[in-house]
Amino acid sequence: MAGDVLSQSEIDELLSALSTGVVSADDIQTEQKQKKIKVYDFKRPDKFSKDQIRTLNMLHENFARLFNTYLSANLRTIVHIDVVSVDQLTYEEFIRSLPNPSVIGVFQMRPLKGNVILELNPNIVFALIDRLFGGPGLPPAKARALTDIEEAIVRRVLNKALESFQEAWKQVVAIEPRLEAIETNPQFTQIVPPSDMVVIVTLQTKIGQAEGLINICIPYLVLEPIVSKLTTTFWVAAAGSKQPLSDNINALQRKLEKTFVPLIVQMGQATITVQDMLELMVGDVLQLDTRTNADLDIYVGQRKKFKCKPGLAGSRMAIQITEKITEGDEDVDE
Repeated sequence: MAGDVLSQSEIDELLSALSTGVVSADDIQTEQKQKKIKVYDFKRPDKFSKDQIRTLNMLHENFARLFNTYLSANLRTIVHIDVVSVDQLTYEEFIRSLPNPSVIGVFQMRPLKGNVILELNPNIVFALIDRLFGGPGLPPAKARALTDIEEAIVRRVLNKALESFQEAWKQVVAIEPRLEAIETNPQFTQIVPPSDMVVIVTLQTKIGQAEGLINICIPYLVLEPIVSKLTTTFWVAAAGSKQPLSDNINALQRKLEKTFVPLIVQMGQATITVQDMLELMVGDVLQLDTRTNADLDIYVGQRKKFKCKPGLAGSRMAIQITEKITEGDEDVDE
């Protein structure tokens, strides 16, 4: 039978059994009154509720977005990182699922006690290394252990990943992640007893043509002190307690006002041959394409922003701004 819906043939068989005495109405009522038994595995009890799993999923979606931004900017290629699942299982099951060799970063989430694992698929790691070294970002034909130089590069990337991890988690708790070690053999990585429950956050990662998984393994013992905060109610309350938008804009404006940018006054341009350039001597004069009474261009960074006239202020050279150039500002606003 599918659900509580009976077919016509099943109804006919039930009526026939009742009429012949094979099944009595009392037996049916007794069976309905019996409590339904749910199978429970004491070896792997559920430690996290659905609401807590949902909160962990949202936390690591933020982490995926932040880490995706960092990798895209540094590798100068298209990177996709998406959370595909958040599961709870025993630590032994997680370790057995990892390939050997793997790239496993063991780190702490201070002030929380215990260690956490950030595991990267070798395809992703070697594609990342190849891209950083100027290659196309292709994974090797066969996985191997990291060299000392490659491990130093991976350590730097993992530290950047932990910065994104810290930023994503600050809405729940302020943590200071610190990388402790990098392992390649999963069997040598024992952060909790094999039967302890852990939560596994799996992220599907694609860097160029290379694809693989990134797994974050967080033991229940690490999250136990803050498990009450892993709820959507707390998440919404924490989001609502953020600074108003105007305060953020003012803080950003103050930082921008202290930013140093190059300011260049272009006197003019001249076109010469390479041979003439090689023969230039001290005292030679180049004729520029700017008239003596024409305004000069002022560049702020790489953008032309003002027109000016050159002159003197006391004994020093100076300029006087004569015009503000607004062309191109629309692109910046967009």
